[in-house]
Amino acid sequence: MIYHITQALHALALTDPEGWKFLISMGNLFSYITVRAVAAILTSFVVTMIMGKRIIHWLHAHNMRDQIKDFGTISVTDKRGTPTMGGLLIILATVIPVLLWCDLSSRFVQIILAATIWFGALGAIDDYLKVNHWRGRDGLSQWQKLFLQALFGMAVGIVYLHPGLSPVNQSIASNFYVPFYKYPLLTATGWWYLPFIVFVVTAISNAVNLTDGMDGLAIMPAALAVLVYGIFAYLMSHALYSGYLQYTYPTPPMGGGIATSEAVPLTGAGELTVFCAALFGAGVGFLWYNAYPAEIIMGDTGSMALGGILACLAVMLKQEVLFLVVGGVFVAETLSSFIQQKVGENFLGRRIFYRAPLHHQMEYRGLAETKVVIRFWIISGLLALIALASLKIR
Repeated sequence: MIYHITQALHALALTDPEGWKFLISMGNLFSYITVRAVAAILTSFVVTMIMGKRIIHWLHAHNMRDQIKDFGTISVTDKRGTPTMGGLLIILATVIPVLLWCDLSSRFVQIILAATIWFGALGAIDDYLKVNHWRGRDGLSQWQKLFLQALFGMAVGIVYLHPGLSPVNQSIASNFYVPFYKYPLLTATGWWYLPFIVFVVTAISNAVNLTDGMDGLAIMPAALAVLVYGIFAYLMSHALYSGYLQYTYPTPPMGGGIATSEAVPLTGAGELTVFCAALFGAGVGFLWYNAYPAEIIMGDTGSMALGGILACLAVMLKQEVLFLVVGGVFVAETLSSFIQQKVGENFLGRRIFYRAPLHHQMEYRGLAETKVVIRFWIISGLLALIALASLKIR
């Protein structure tokens, strides 16, 4: 909203440049993505500080408190009674600065806001059903979640691949890229790319959900991943930096001519940098209350929203495979659960790990919760650096 107001005033002031120099300068200032990204971080953090205690008290008063099952781990019961649905705070602290500082006409912003609301609402319904025991503490069934996640993935894929709706150049929308390699492995796959988008959205949203099990465990790796994708969005949308880093996307043929391979930025993706900055600030602010011992936990409201956001960022920036690096903690957690349940219990008829996901295995072996969480943070930071290295090593 502030962005649109300043740009409107800037356009008005240009009718009398000498009399409205201040408005012209302000309009120029807020046209910079970096300025709005910093403003978004600060705004989101302030929102969490103002609203954090109020939301915690509201959730507690309305009996929205966690009812965690006892899986036999050392300290899982310590979370019992902690207000859940803390993802509402993350979503609120993200959406407010996005509405203030983003260009809301951007298709990138519209898609990522839709993902935030959809997955946040899905997680909130699941949390509500759990705490009210309507579904035996299980909330939505696994298949219901998968269907609704895949449904949104289908919608995003259709928008992304449709020539009239996509925010990206159609010459690259269905290309398949991998980190550390500058050329697409597959080109012009067309609508065959749609099942891959659905898979990515479903897989990533579930991966973050599985990781949320200790105080502060999921929020910091997610915040670091969002920060990396925000840097990618800025560099890939910048004409100078995208050319220097050789993000050479082919331009569509002009007037029936031949497509070229000049360095063309991912035009408009820079607005995702502002969104990522807002979400990073919201994540840091949420950690203020979620650090051990947690005053609030994000619940599925937060973990599903974060997963859906990361999935859509990966798809829109053509960096789906990068998530295997920057989201390595989430991938490891998901694989440990899959191996334990599908391979061990269902196929072999025995457990492979003492506990799953991975953080419960480490806790079972005697590591303190805070040590497990901090080690996961360290690993996430190192993986974020490796992901950033892929910008240059290509």
